[in-house]
Amino acid sequence: MHIEKWMKRDVHCIKPLDSIQHARDLMEQHRINQLPVVVNGRLIGIVTDRNLRDAFPSVFDAPPFGKSHKDPKGADPMKITVEMVMTPNVLTLGPKDDVIEAARLMRRERIGAIPIVEAGHIVGVIARSDVLDAFVALSGGKSAGAPQH
Repeated sequence: MHIEKWMKRDVHCIKPLDSIQHARDLMEQHRINQLPVVVNGRLIGIVTDRNLRDAFPSVFDAPPFGKSHKDPKGADPMKITVEMVMTPNVLTLGPKDDVIEAARLMRRERIGAIPIVEAGHIVGVIARSDVLDAFVALSGGKSAGAPQH
């Protein structure tokens, strides 16, 4: 079962100099947990919800109620760029690779999605839910996210 049958082709991406606030807004808007970071269609990194959680200021860093002060750490999410927090060495697969390989890679590396790259350009993303849909379909069950023919 090739990945290309199950991957999402409409990939939401972000640029390295975009702010982490913009990345967070995109993730919330599209209900996704990762954004490939691209330059001219070429994958250079990935930013995940975990990267953003680690980068965003904590409520515990805020001043006490009723007090105000300038941001002591300079952690303004509009000024921190994606390239500062992204994971640069991205694990990828190709569209002709097998869904089983995607499942093994996700399990081994504890990741939720894999960018699919062909000729150096991102052509899709396969997420954990896509892999589960593929296995449900393979077992003869009816998958909620099965590709439409």
